[in-house]
Amino acid sequence: MSSSTNSLDDVSADSSAEFPDRASMMEVRLQAQEDEITLLKSSLADALRRIRLHDQLLPLMKQQLIAVNPGAARVLNQVCCSDGCTSSRKLSSSSAVDGSRHADASQLSESIVTNANGHIGGLKSLEPRPGPVTLDRSTQTDPIIRGQDAVQIGISLSRCVKSLELEDALPPGQPVEGTRAKLHRVPGMEEEDEEQDEDEEAGGEQEKELSWTSSVEEPIQPTTIRGLQREDYQDGSSSPEEVASPSASVRTSDPNLNSRCGPLATIQEGQGQKAPLVRRNSEKLGNPERQRKRLDKKAASSANLLARSPSLENRAKEMIAGAGSPGSRRGTYSQGQSIKMFIRGRPITMYIPSNIQNYEDLKMEPPSERLELDWVYGYRGRDCRANLYFLPTGEAVYFIACVIVLYHINNRTQRHYRKHTDCVRCLTLHPDKVRVASGQSAGVDKDGKPLQPCVHIWDSTSLVTLQQIGLGTFQKGVGSVAFSFADSGAFLCVIDDSNEHMLSVWDCNKGTKYAEVKSTNEAVFAVEFNPSDSTSIITCGKSHVYFWTLNAGQFTKKQGIFGKYKKPKFIQCFVFSLTGDVLTGDSEGNILTWGKSAADIKTLGKGAKETLQIMRQTRAHEGSVFTLCTLQGGGLLSGGGKDRKIIRWSADLAPERECEIPENFGAVRTLADVDGEELLVGTTRNAILRGTFSDGFVAIVQGHVDEMWGLATHPSQSIFLTCGHDRQVCLWNTEEYKLDWCISLEEYGLCADFCPNGSVVSVGLNTGRWLVLDLLTREVVSESTDGNEQLSVMRYSPDGSFLAVGSHDNFIYIYNVTESGRRYIRFGKCNGHSSFITHLDWSKDGKYIMSNSGDYEILYWDIAAGCKLLRNRFESKDREWASYTCVLGFHVMGVWLEGSDGTDINALCRSHSERMVAVADDFCKVHLFQYPCPKPKAPSHKYEGHGSHVTNVCFTHSDSHLLSMGGKDTCILQWKVVGGCAVDSRERLASASSTSTSSPEPTTG
Repeated sequence: MSSSTNSLDDVSADSSAEFPDRASMMEVRLQAQEDEITLLKSSLADALRRIRLHDQLLPLMKQQLIAVNPGAARVLNQVCCSDGCTSSRKLSSSSAVDGSRHADASQLSESIVTNANGHIGGLKSLEPRPGPVTLDRSTQTDPIIRGQDAVQIGISLSRCVKSLELEDALPPGQPVEGTRAKLHRVPGMEEEDEEQDEDEEAGGEQEKELSWTSSVEEPIQPTTIRGLQREDYQDGSSSPEEVASPSASVRTSDPNLNSRCGPLATIQEGQGQKAPLVRRNSEKLGNPERQRKRLDKKAASSANLLARSPSLENRAKEMIAGAGSPGSRRGTYSQGQSIKMFIRGRPITMYIPSNIQNYEDLKMEPPSERLELDWVYGYRGRDCRANLYFLPTGEAVYFIACVIVLYHINNRTQRHYRKHTDCVRCLTLHPDKVRVASGQSAGVDKDGKPLQPCVHIWDSTSLVTLQQIGLGTFQKGVGSVAFSFADSGAFLCVIDDSNEHMLSVWDCNKGTKYAEVKSTNEAVFAVEFNPSDSTSIITCGKSHVYFWTLNAGQFTKKQGIFGKYKKPKFIQCFVFSLTGDVLTGDSEGNILTWGKSAADIKTLGKGAKETLQIMRQTRAHEGSVFTLCTLQGGGLLSGGGKDRKIIRWSADLAPERECEIPENFGAVRTLADVDGEELLVGTTRNAILRGTFSDGFVAIVQGHVDEMWGLATHPSQSIFLTCGHDRQVCLWNTEEYKLDWCISLEEYGLCADFCPNGSVVSVGLNTGRWLVLDLLTREVVSESTDGNEQLSVMRYSPDGSFLAVGSHDNFIYIYNVTESGRRYIRFGKCNGHSSFITHLDWSKDGKYIMSNSGDYEILYWDIAAGCKLLRNRFESKDREWASYTCVLGFHVMGVWLEGSDGTDINALCRSHSERMVAVADDFCKVHLFQYPCPKPKAPSHKYEGHGSHVTNVCFTHSDSHLLSMGGKDTCILQWKVVGGCAVDSRERLASASSTSTSSPEPTTG
């Protein structure tokens, strides 16, 4: 790492520490305040809806009572007549304004007739008269809505009509209790009733002086009454049987309201025919100070109402959204059970399916299945050196991500050392060819705190860790390690990744530090002990070669002098020859031979000591010399960068043989001698080749070379497809552990999915273009472009008749699929998300889609009805999904950790058996949860291995294996699913909801 880069990093770190991100803090606070305002608005809207429903039920109750006993009409008529006199006096100042509205009400009142038994009959006329909609401020009445709107919405009843006294209207001897209709108490309104009682007690004589103002009378339409019955029944307040029961009785929520309640609307008795029943809207006028106190109490009551009904916000949004749409009705959504989860302060409502009776009693357990690491695809040769060795056991040892792989090149089997907690950066082999030392990066935990890097010394036969060195000593990570040879590996030399690149020597047996010194601020690429002298150490890197001498725990440094030779920008590697000379390979393509020479007194002055200078320069490669490897007979191997050549040199650096590796594998990164003739070659494009100079080289390990996101498994075969930023599309075989084929594209792929018939696969690219590839011929059979932004998800419907394409332009494009997946015709577009699409799934019947977006929305779409957005998400709570990859949903709510910011989970995948769900998170972990897991803090099995954010996970068609894919670590891990029993997820959910036991603690796999 250059000094300029290091200084910039330091400045950036200091700036971030000194000046906190105030904009982010203000954004979080603003979001929290907006959420509070939204919740308060929702609670108030729900309270007003309940009040309106309460008031609209009263005239219906009154009508039913009159139908039971016609004698009640006489009493009600007497009361209403007195009310008419009072109302006429009170309305004298506003009669001119309201005259037109009374005329309209009279016209509408003629449209309803009642039959002899008191039930409402048919409509005579529903033709509305044109007239302005007015709002009388003096009476606080709602505007009149005429015609069909009046049938649908209705007008609120006067708040004064609270109860009816029935004693005078009943036949002699009939008990009042048998006929008193019980008016339901609206949940959440108890505080308001108590507040009214307090106002009555405190008001005293002022209460008698308050007057009631009549506003408008309007007949009740039959359709409105039936709608009110349905509304009340769906809301759970009362059933239709209770509303229509002749033996029901009316009971007010406030027993003190009888003394101050205004009169009812007039009901006239005719010759065998009753006049239309009307309702009256009026408002109570009082002291402004007492009105202000009452509003404060109502606000507190609304806050309490929110806590009682967890779905208020969602219901309010749905009512507002559906009010203006054709055929929609406000307040007709079933309340249902729902729960909320919050991500970055944003509430997300989840509706509980009907088959869960007791959500609180659900028990969450980790799945009985577990994962075992079966295979590792890839090799880290892009940015690491000297990381490939051949063991006497016939195994090649190398690393990628956090895993060190021991691959038997003949048996084609793998073993894995998995004790590292972050990406492995360096590797070296002990002189006994059994012990291995490996160093790792520091990394950070989920809270952003740096982890402590260290060096592990372990046994390659038993995979047992023998020593853990330097925990808490190294900064940023370990860059290079080397064992001493002269004393049989008693010491270990380490270079860390700090700015000073600290050079330290450790006692391998005791695990203690023997000496330490600052080496240089420039990048260091390699470190080695002199094979014949454990006190002599050499390091090389950017523009330097240093020769260190260790004496009594103190280091002495000498710098290599380039003299008359051009100083290269990088010294890439070095080895010791059999004669004791040091050979270096540099970025100019030369092999330099270094040796000791007498001091140049003329140049350096008196007292100058001997120096280490270049004795010989040998032109070797075009471009850099990335690696040098000594052979047993004294020969030398060199690997080139730009020319991709491997050259064999004699002991006196005369070229003997050479070969060139294929261009698609990149340059030569490192070399390992197998038996003097056969070689292992690590390349810069993350491949390991095996071969000889005469027979050539073939790849035995391959992998991606840049960040990967696209992953798809075949619906019936043991193969899977990957794509990433390296523009490669690769098809892998999970049974033979090999790459079947790989093609290169002009743009990089981000998502993919197999057609259900298994013959083609679609790949979404970063430009909005997507391709359909034939698996056998690898040819493009179809292509299309949707928008100009990157595509994030491709998903075929279960029967293969549709393809859904999710884009970062916020749209989901739907295509009709014909000719076995080879022809695609645009069917429609799902428009409704306010952010980019992240995940989507099809229902099992292939008619609906569930989708997630970047702003944590969960939306449902009716594709069969023309890609229509389903605004009532409650209706989708019991829908079954063919796949489950959406990270937001009731069935996977438990996978989110407390305090997650919404990007912590990159992907998830439900198994085909619907018994488990795998999760890929941002903290290098793969989780295995029970499915479903609808409760927070659900336990899981956690698995390590990736050294970067895990971008995707997917089960194979038989659920025998799980595939996980790292981002920057370019690693694909294949996990074997072991254990488990065949229990259907629906049966598990039903049994879990009927019992309640404590959940075990999460276990680590």
